[in-house]
Amino acid sequence: MPAPRRDSRAFTVVVTVLVGLGALLTLVILAFSGAPAITLLATALAAVPVGPLVAGYLWLDRYEPEPKVLLVMGLLWGAFVATIAAILIGGVGGLVVGFTDTQSLAIVAPVTEEASKGLFLLLLLWWRRAEIDGILDGLVYAGMVGIGFAFTENILYLAAAYNGADGMAPGGIAGITVLFVVRCVLSPFAHPLFTAFIGIGVGIAVTTRKPALRWAAPLGGYALAVLTHGLWNGSTAFGLASFVGVYVVLMIPAVVGVVWLGVWMRSSERTMLAAALGDASRRGLIPATDIGWVVDLRARRAARQHAQQRGGPAGLQAMKDYQQAAIELGFLHHRLLRGTAPADWQLRGQDHLSRINAVRPGIAFPGQVVPTR
Repeated sequence: MPAPRRDSRAFTVVVTVLVGLGALLTLVILAFSGAPAITLLATALAAVPVGPLVAGYLWLDRYEPEPKVLLVMGLLWGAFVATIAAILIGGVGGLVVGFTDTQSLAIVAPVTEEASKGLFLLLLLWWRRAEIDGILDGLVYAGMVGIGFAFTENILYLAAAYNGADGMAPGGIAGITVLFVVRCVLSPFAHPLFTAFIGIGVGIAVTTRKPALRWAAPLGGYALAVLTHGLWNGSTAFGLASFVGVYVVLMIPAVVGVVWLGVWMRSSERTMLAAALGDASRRGLIPATDIGWVVDLRARRAARQHAQQRGGPAGLQAMKDYQQAAIELGFLHHRLLRGTAPADWQLRGQDHLSRINAVRPGIAFPGQVVPTR
């Protein structure tokens, strides 16, 4: 594996430090938000939708799984950095400008929260651009940040609902139950959905050949995130009918649209990878007979089972390493053919080829024989 680049280390240091500070401040806030038992109950309830949501995004991310470390960083950023930044900025702005409760809910919160969540994606774009190959990657990272943000925010809201704070009647178990149903059952996708627009914008910025669009797409994504977030928050200030109307007319179609986009992008990656690796094979970079075992998910699983049966854990790991390196080569080659490859594409391409050539002689796909050395 190549040595970590300085920009990778800088990203890791900055995110780690900010997450640590955010976690400390979050613990302080939670310590003053209610009794420990209520905080633990709120945490358990807020965690209910986290698993299914994360699993859904990991399912979308199966062709070229993003580094688990970065996905965890996205979750932690949303949970600790974005929430604290939104609270501090929104609180200071409210004191200085004097927004009403409705203005804070419908304007200040969407602007500050989407900015604090979107900053993680911008840091990725600045320091780890090569990790984002397109819209699907942007959706996945945005989803992780949104899930983390919703988790911490739900803890705070659920604890407040139990305590009857902020006018959240009736308080107690009834109050926390009502809010749990609304936030964790009916709308756990809200924050991932809002931030998804920023992720789409960042994905477009990475893949477009138009310089103006590289700037306009993330800004447009942020504007859409703020708009949908504002409409959602604002609906809660005008009664149940307004909330239900926005939920049915805006939120459900938006969720369906984003899910459809993610699934379509996931399915289209197979066609794109097959074409890119086909061109790479004609250039002698990878055997053409390997492509099907790399781009087809069912065939990929069969190849891994075959490798494990023949070579045990070491054989399975070798097959995984080969398939991952080939997939990364396919994405990079596709961007090269489109004219949107990163500046260090030659270095990255050589790294992928080195990993492929190091592993390929010792593996065999079903029906093949491991060549003797």
